[in-house]
Amino acid sequence: MKKIIFNKLILDVTKFFLLSSLSLSLIILVVQAVNFLDYVSEDGHGIYTYFGITILNFPKIFSRVMPFCVFITIFYIINKYELKNELLIFWNIGIKKIKFINTLVFFSLFFLALQLILNVIIVPKSLDQAREFVRNSNIDFFPNLIKEKKFIDAVESLTIFVEEKKNNGELINIYLKDSLSEDQSQIIYAKKGKLIFNDKKNHIELYDGNFIDVDKKKITTFSFKKTEFDLSKYKTKTTVFPKIQELDTKIIFLCLYKLNIDADFNLGKTFLQCNNDTYGDVIEEAFKRGIKPLFIPLIVLISSLVLLYNKDNYFYSKFQYFLFFVVLTIIIISEVSSRYIHDIQSTLVFSFLPIILFLLGYIFLIFKLREK
Repeated sequence: MKKIIFNKLILDVTKFFLLSSLSLSLIILVVQAVNFLDYVSEDGHGIYTYFGITILNFPKIFSRVMPFCVFITIFYIINKYELKNELLIFWNIGIKKIKFINTLVFFSLFFLALQLILNVIIVPKSLDQAREFVRNSNIDFFPNLIKEKKFIDAVESLTIFVEEKKNNGELINIYLKDSLSEDQSQIIYAKKGKLIFNDKKNHIELYDGNFIDVDKKKITTFSFKKTEFDLSKYKTKTTVFPKIQELDTKIIFLCLYKLNIDADFNLGKTFLQCNNDTYGDVIEEAFKRGIKPLFIPLIVLISSLVLLYNKDNYFYSKFQYFLFFVVLTIIIISEVSSRYIHDIQSTLVFSFLPIILFLLGYIFLIFKLREK
């Protein structure tokens, strides 16, 4: 009997957690998807790249909302059981409240393991794959970026200005500036032109214009009747260099090993500049991936304290508000604590914080429930 009702409890917690976390993650993803439209509207990437980046950001969002959804799940399920008198079944068959809470805390290890897997493996991999979409993307929507009487600089080193854009795609009075280097540039003017985008080559056909080559020593000008200006060699201005949150977790911890233990350790060829200048960012990222999930058992324990009072008690509602505030404070602390990680000493302090708070909370729980 006890096994059956505990299985139902775990099933209810799992179902509500999946419902709340997936729903909240999808809502946030839709909101962020609007911001990702800049990849199309401002940088000229295609729809395939846009949807790839959007979908691959889902694991990051899911991981970020997990602690809050765990809290809401435990809080909601216990209150639901209390209001429907389902908790009486547990007490009537001899299950003590400490046993009930121990079961939830033990099950919280599943959420802890899930977030560790997300933070350490899945999220960095998915974010790196999203960046890979940008690296390998062509500026497929570049023609749509061309607007009349507006400077367009969606790609590196190239600025385009068009006085008029006709419905058939013909461009009138075109100005292009190609920044070849710090001291050298090329300006091109053409009376007419047309963008040609296909699988073989992306270019602009230009008619009746002039090339003006500018450097420190001289200016050279020559005219043309027809020419093609190759766009394939230009790269998007979107950042393609991986951010630290997109790097493999192994690289992050090997860098910490190098900086704290063995300065001569060869990290190998990576995108990460492992030195004292990046030490703060590296240790902060390591904290986010490996330490922040430790707050989850603490969140479950504090949320479970709602069992201390039943619905008929005068303090029931007030205690619920108090616990809600306490758990939200813990979640906020877990989120902002990484910003105060600057060295190994501060890392140790914040690493032991969830463990110490958990032990204090559990001792308080044992004291309150010693006769229940």
